[in-house]
Amino acid sequence: MRIFRGFHHPDIAPACALTIGNFDGVHRGHQAMLALLNSEARHRGVPSCVMTFEPHPRDYFAAVTRKPDLAPARIATLRDKLTELERCGADQCVVLPFDARLSSLAPEAFIADVLLRGVGARYVLVGDDFRFGARRAGDYATLDAAGQALGFDVARMNSYEVHGLRVSSSAVRDALNEGRMDDAARLLGRPYSISGHVVHGRHLGRELGCRTLNLRFSHWKPAASGIFAVRVHGLAGQALDGVANLGIRPSLDASDINGGRVLLETHCLDWPVDLGLEGGYGKIIGVELLHKLHDELKYDGMDALRAGIARDCKDARSYFSSLHAQTQRQTTRDRI
Repeated sequence: MRIFRGFHHPDIAPACALTIGNFDGVHRGHQAMLALLNSEARHRGVPSCVMTFEPHPRDYFAAVTRKPDLAPARIATLRDKLTELERCGADQCVVLPFDARLSSLAPEAFIADVLLRGVGARYVLVGDDFRFGARRAGDYATLDAAGQALGFDVARMNSYEVHGLRVSSSAVRDALNEGRMDDAARLLGRPYSISGHVVHGRHLGRELGCRTLNLRFSHWKPAASGIFAVRVHGLAGQALDGVANLGIRPSLDASDINGGRVLLETHCLDWPVDLGLEGGYGKIIGVELLHKLHDELKYDGMDALRAGIARDCKDARSYFSSLHAQTQRQTTRDRI
């Protein structure tokens, strides 16, 4: 998948089949939309293109109005969103910076400047609640009328449901916020995961006897937070069981090396010997958050923190033992 920051780029295809949205999480509804988009693109002999925004439009307005509560909790980092869009078969992705200029475009100007002159849209697929342009004045009817007048096709995809539940980014956020990781996985079509480069922290894990792999979560408001039983990919050629803290680590000094930024700190329950102390740094790993153990806790002192970590490791091992036993029982039933 080719990725473009903005549409003023000579290598963008001159025509495309396009869909537009935030695509936070790239859930099963998004996946169904992308499958339809790819089919329509092939029929027209043009590449499929996803147009998305960074920051999220609601992040922008939250900052402008100084009302942080307006910002949605973020499901995925930009890296993970782009990875999932590529996995869904999109040929190219245009990441538009959502700023004052873009937010002030009238619907007609957005269609002319962005959709037609910007990316050469011949087919535009949107969701049933799609709105665009300044003050969200444009809707599907606006887009459809413009398509008929200007010569591009427009289609709308209805909501996607799983067991009677409408699949949406809001539903995924709710599941993650409430620690319902199995429900989140059903909505996403895969376990919820976060990936990135392993970065240095203050190396406190070494002092605690619990080495960690640290990933930065670029948004200040992650949809999930707390302590989780996790599975780590990308280190040893096989998935590794672990326990992780996603959040701001309230037990630590706010002036530590990460300055209160959101981190995903993961401890592999059985640390790969060949990694050594420095072996994880710089590697790109993926961490699946499978089961929430509890919310972040503030411990009074290092001894209490060390004891809390030991309990979390024990609880994570118990979770994986039960999971492995369940898998073995299912395998036995399948053989019978």
